[in-house]
Amino acid sequence: MAGVTLGNVTKQFGDVKVIHGVDLTIEEGEFCVFVGPSGCGKSTLLRMIAGLEETSSGAIRIGARDVTKVDPSERGVAMVFQTYALYPHMTVAENMGFGLKMTGHPKAEVEQKVAEAARILKLEPLMARKPKALSGGQRQRVAIGRAIVRGPEVFLFDEPLSNLDAELRVEMRVEIARLHREIGATMIYVTHDQVEAMTLADKIVVLRAGRIEQVGAPLELYRNPDNRFVAGFIGSPAMNFVAGEVVAPGLIAAKGLGADVAQNVALPATGSAVVAGLRPQALQLVAGSSHTVDVVEALGGVTYVHLTAATGEKLVVEAKGDVLPVMGSVTGIAFDPADVQVFAADAGGSRLR
Repeated sequence: MAGVTLGNVTKQFGDVKVIHGVDLTIEEGEFCVFVGPSGCGKSTLLRMIAGLEETSSGAIRIGARDVTKVDPSERGVAMVFQTYALYPHMTVAENMGFGLKMTGHPKAEVEQKVAEAARILKLEPLMARKPKALSGGQRQRVAIGRAIVRGPEVFLFDEPLSNLDAELRVEMRVEIARLHREIGATMIYVTHDQVEAMTLADKIVVLRAGRIEQVGAPLELYRNPDNRFVAGFIGSPAMNFVAGEVVAPGLIAAKGLGADVAQNVALPATGSAVVAGLRPQALQLVAGSSHTVDVVEALGGVTYVHLTAATGEKLVVEAKGDVLPVMGSVTGIAFDPADVQVFAADAGGSRLR
């Protein structure tokens, strides 16, 4: 095992810079997830660590080694891709051991490492099958097994669950979490799915436009986002945002919430615009007529009620119970002012503290 350190790394394609001076430390044995919207640079950053993309400037260290200019095969990493990339004419066992076989490892050693990976991933009954006889989840487990067999210092996962259906995604998330607990290796995982990030990560790195917006433990990012982007990206459904105005010291008016909200944070001057954020889980439906019910998503254990305020702003409320509002009806909302987070109204949207 080894940690990974990125020191002011950048990546340019011609005149276009796509990674802007990223500094990051991933500790040995840590499960780190890169998350962000499409095009934010998370896969490019992962490929730079793997050596599949050249680093334009800065340094990448794996353990004590500077690997910035080192060939991918010599970095001590193994990568699992979105596509399984299995050889269709080979069995599961042959696919898993092929890399070691090509590098001249003794047959007995290859068989021992393949058997151990099969045990970890519960693939023993499938070893004689070929990829066409496997489900999507089984094929992805074989691809992960092929990485385990190499015994890397660092595992790299590039959206490995994107090709699976919803049920298999959940199953494979559990498998990957169990794998990390069992082998304790350093893992770096790329996804655009913040649910995967929240459930798998020790540390989440939120990226936007090639820059790190915030780094932290999943619940830290959920509870204490640094800005509006992180607050809106981490959490499902996303945080509700409504326009606000400072009407007095320590008090903002948020018409979309139907109330003035006391805040114990450093607010700008009276009359300044701000943005109030409130998670769907912090809202309750009450008797009233301040909001119109647009859509009711009843999912069984929980219901998401989509509302429109008199201001035209949209909100989502997480509701529980069997008594649900009717689409087109009106309702009120209630909340604890302590759950409201306030952000600057500018493009940066920094959280006010």
